[in-house]
Amino acid sequence: MPEHVARRPPAPPAPGREAPPSGGLAVRSVTKRYGRRPVLTDVSFTVPAGRSLAIVGANGCGKSTLLKICAGLVSPDSGTVEVHGPVGYCPQEMGLDGHLTSADHLAWFGRATGMSRRAAVERGGRIAEALDWRIPPRLQVRHLSGGTRQKLNVTAAMLADPHVVLLDEPYQGFDHGSYLDFWDLVSRWCDEGCAVVVVTHMLHELGRVDDVLDLSGTEVA
Repeated sequence: MPEHVARRPPAPPAPGREAPPSGGLAVRSVTKRYGRRPVLTDVSFTVPAGRSLAIVGANGCGKSTLLKICAGLVSPDSGTVEVHGPVGYCPQEMGLDGHLTSADHLAWFGRATGMSRRAAVERGGRIAEALDWRIPPRLQVRHLSGGTRQKLNVTAAMLADPHVVLLDEPYQGFDHGSYLDFWDLVSRWCDEGCAVVVVTHMLHELGRVDDVLDLSGTEVA
């Protein structure tokens, strides 16, 4: 079973935030194969409300697959995933329409949760500001840089005020300042009562999270 390394004692959710009653996310004995190739074998971990977990490991060890299973996009061959509260999921690459604007995408994602276009764009603007990004009102997504498109992905994932946040190397293309802003946001989301899971290869940032799950089965310093 992959090693789960604790980093610091649990912190209670921030006042005013309704926390999941028994923790944000619980994964129990998840196994996944593609054909004859095992991808995940007997993976178990929990991420309570107010905690963050980094998933690390070599390429091909199943990090992205595990996150998709937690998001409900891929079914495990065996094992269970229990999620309390709404989920925000940010993949490495989101299917953005290059001919739509950022505001159009936020309105689209917001509609799925019953938000009006105005409410979705206003909330998205507040999230974007934390990443040092001002949403352009009329610029099509195809004219945005890769890092800016990824900021839109993160913003869309957080639009519905999720209790469980799943992020697959979401900082691709970020400049250094935005990269640091992202990790500050992870801490803020935990303070607000979220359970946050980040797939990352940036091992020097592991001190910024509470726990680490190494899918390679090796020790993380």
